[in-house]
Amino acid sequence: MQTILAPATRLWLRLRLNEIGPLVSLAGCGFFAWAFIALAGEVFEGETHAFDTAILLALRSPQNLADPLGPGWLEESARDITGLGGYAILTLVTASSVIYLLMAGKRGAAALVAVAVVGGALLSTGLKLGFERPRPELVPHATQVYTASFPSGHAMLSAVTYLTLGALLSRVQERRRIKAFIMGLAVAATLLVGASRIYLGVHWPSDVLGGWTVGAAWASLCWFVALQLQRGGQVEKPGESTAPP
Repeated sequence: MQTILAPATRLWLRLRLNEIGPLVSLAGCGFFAWAFIALAGEVFEGETHAFDTAILLALRSPQNLADPLGPGWLEESARDITGLGGYAILTLVTASSVIYLLMAGKRGAAALVAVAVVGGALLSTGLKLGFERPRPELVPHATQVYTASFPSGHAMLSAVTYLTLGALLSRVQERRRIKAFIMGLAVAATLLVGASRIYLGVHWPSDVLGGWTVGAAWASLCWFVALQLQRGGQVEKPGESTAPP
């Protein structure tokens, strides 16, 4: 019985890795892209204004709209967390990851990370220029802002960077608990960065939702491409090094 089940188990695992992964990533890309397009239409028509206004006001003291709810340390923590989605931190994280992967002989993975993050940044800039939505003036901003509002660049680029790196790190792990922990951290970081932008009053909630959805769609697309390249031998497999012996 054991000799019969072993080949079937290996075949099932091979099919799971080679077929289910690309299908899931492509389905995720399609779903999140649809969600972003639907949300963008609502934002363009002004249908999200009541929802956005209610959320922003709910997070501020009614007596002083310049004062976010909660103790002072919470506002300071939100500024620290929002920095995790800033260009400076994400550039540092991306550059460090690319250098590490190159030193480890993972040239294909290094290229994947660089293309995913740089492409995401260009896409974010293009979308902001296309929509040109003003920043919320309903409440005072608790941190400096310089660009348009929709979609949130912090939310989008944190999704692209952390989800891509989380997926890469989880693939080299054998234990499911570790895989789940790594991806959980990536998702938590992405959600915290986006939530901090709303709490600090620099983005409408729909801006952050837009950033999350388009960021997740881009990360899913990049991962689908990476899996296809890996199947063709153009990107190294988990644990495989392209460095010379």
